[in-house]
Amino acid sequence: MNFFAKILNAPSKEDKAFSILLAKILGFKPINLSFYKEAFTHSSLHKKKPTGAYLSYERLEFLGDAILGSIIADYLYAELPLANEGVLTKMRSKIVSRQNLNYIGKELNLIQFVQSNISKNKFGDNIHGNVFEAFIGAIFEDKGYEICKKFIYQKIINPYVNLEQLNGKITSFKSLLIEWFQKNKKHYHFEYFDDTWNEDKTHFGVRLLVDDTLISKGRGTSKKKAEELAAKRAYFTFQDQIEKKDNKA
Repeated sequence: MNFFAKILNAPSKEDKAFSILLAKILGFKPINLSFYKEAFTHSSLHKKKPTGAYLSYERLEFLGDAILGSIIADYLYAELPLANEGVLTKMRSKIVSRQNLNYIGKELNLIQFVQSNISKNKFGDNIHGNVFEAFIGAIFEDKGYEICKKFIYQKIINPYVNLEQLNGKITSFKSLLIEWFQKNKKHYHFEYFDDTWNEDKTHFGVRLLVDDTLISKGRGTSKKKAEELAAKRAYFTFQDQIEKKDNKA
């Protein structure tokens, strides 16, 4: 390639900046930026490809949804060899729920890249999950299945998937509640108090306050046990709200 050809094919400053921002999210340098640009193009722009087809993220969203579903299915199939088809389907649905994908899309701040004729503050929450699926489709088109699979493990499976919780088994009420409090912007703290019971073993007492309101108390031979008991009692206070939110997912 001669000198003038290199100049003509050199990426613009905008493309360089876009590539750098993408690389921070992806963990690798993207090759073909056109896929990612398409993943963030809203149909309101009425753009067209050279073929005449409308350009928007919707086709890549369709592809990303299928790729995500297949990778999650493969993960569950390997991790749960005794689970039947119904259980596997239910658990996959929980992992790829609209609520979860919206949350991850927000965490990645993908909305910053969206090009649209509509003001971003007028979009509903689903835009975050839709664009996240389109983003997965772009990764698949740009880098292939294995790199896409690695990305999904890093951004969804490893940080967010807890098979015991998905299967209805709560291993830590404290962890479950803290996660729910954080997602719902509730302020909480554990407050310790002197335990006056006359017993041979030392016991610890703890109060759990949520938004400055006393919700529950716990008592145990360690602070950890006392916290877990207080959290378990508090869970049943918020159970309807937690399960109602999960059922909408």
